[in-house]
Amino acid sequence: GQQLCKKCRGDFPVVKCTYCRSEFQQESKSKTSSICKRCEKCVAEFGKPTSCMYCQLPAAFLGGKCQRCTSYYKRYGPPKTCEQCKQKSAFDKGDGSRLMCWLCSYSYKRALAKTKQSDPARHSRVFKKDKRHVEADRHKKREK
Repeated sequence: GQQLCKKCRGDFPVVKCTYCRSEFQQESKSKTSSICKRCEKCVAEFGKPTSCMYCQLPAAFLGGKCQRCTSYYKRYGPPKTCEQCKQKSAFDKGDGSRLMCWLCSYSYKRALAKTKQSDPARHSRVFKKDKRHVEADRHKKREK
């Protein structure tokens, strides 16, 4: 999207898109849309979206899947069950992180950032598995 100057960044609120739930900055006081540019363009082209078959967000403009899940499916294969919300909408990125869907990992990272901001001493690497768990997982895979 278009970048705003420092003054405008402070003047205009950051809102979540009604459809894809990504955050974006409103660009003017007169246009208080809660739909991001990408979804706005898709609504104009394809009409109102349906719920995504994986993440259940109302952002599936074409083919029953939202753009995020379509992209993740191509990169990481079929979705797995999210550890947090138990929906089958998490994609295993193979990086050793917890298996969470985009919405849960987004909320988690945001909460982690707030914790880090309010109390830097409490911040830890909770999101990544520690080495013991990674080694234990490797050992289990070798035994099979």
